[in-house]
Amino acid sequence: MAATVSFPVVNMEKLETEERDTAMAVIRDACENWGFFELLNHGISHELMDEVERLTKAHYATFREAKFQEFAARTLAAAGDEGADVSDVDWESTFFVRHLPASNLADLPDVDDHYRQVMKQFASEVQKLSEKVLDLLCENLGLEPGYLKAAFAGSDGGPTFGTKVSAYPPCPRPDLVAGLRAHTDAGGLILLLQDDQVSGLQLLRGGDGGEWVDVPPLRHAIVANVGDQLEVVTNGRYKSAVHRVLARPDGNRMSVASFYNPGADAVIFPAPALVGEEERAEKKATTYPRFVFEDYMNLYARHKFEAKEPRFEAMKSSAIATA
Repeated sequence: MAATVSFPVVNMEKLETEERDTAMAVIRDACENWGFFELLNHGISHELMDEVERLTKAHYATFREAKFQEFAARTLAAAGDEGADVSDVDWESTFFVRHLPASNLADLPDVDDHYRQVMKQFASEVQKLSEKVLDLLCENLGLEPGYLKAAFAGSDGGPTFGTKVSAYPPCPRPDLVAGLRAHTDAGGLILLLQDDQVSGLQLLRGGDGGEWVDVPPLRHAIVANVGDQLEVVTNGRYKSAVHRVLARPDGNRMSVASFYNPGADAVIFPAPALVGEEERAEKKATTYPRFVFEDYMNLYARHKFEAKEPRFEAMKSSAIATA
């Protein structure tokens, strides 16, 4: 059972009013204590969001649903008839869109020109919003404007940016399988357009032994969450949160998650301004490692559904020399 608490929601229009300090405080608390928050009046048009949702749901129904039903039948048969353990299976249908450093939109099968153009426009808006949010985080952290964007820049001067498009169809046996198993996100800042009618996304608040909290569906909201790289760069001020998607017996949940990640060859390390003098002098074991983002992703691919702390420790053992 998920806990009932007041989820952090930020009306970004208030950032331009006398209520700015209050809104910034909500963002700060959310990053420090939740790892997630929702954004309203974020500048992405409702019409564009509605069109992304319409096209994404139509694309699933036309091109992906039949294939998913084959997977579902095999999975349930294995669990029921053969007694197989399907706890390592996710009840989801997905495809990935790369935007930066090079787009694969033109290469995606079964995606028509209109859907491509809408996704391209939406990605552009989400990238701008991501960079705006990163600067709000810089302000709260006392970092100079643009620091986090620069920290994520690879040798080509930009981030890695892509979108995971997912459907979580109805599951007749949600007791057997998860929609998406619990994990933290490997990257930097994640912005999500989620279904506003079908819930299922939950975060674990309070770490091990904490409570699962629903991320409430809000019409035309964008959900933001902290990834592992932001945890490292902020030296643990902001922490990535474990989250999951529940399988549900009814409703087909849509998810369009965009990942603003470091460039593949970006070197990630705690911002010096956020490393205390005592910690720097003693080089405490709690200090986060310094590593190349691509190396972390290679490790993450093998251990996504495991705790993040061993990943950080593994990166320490192969850390590159401090500049």
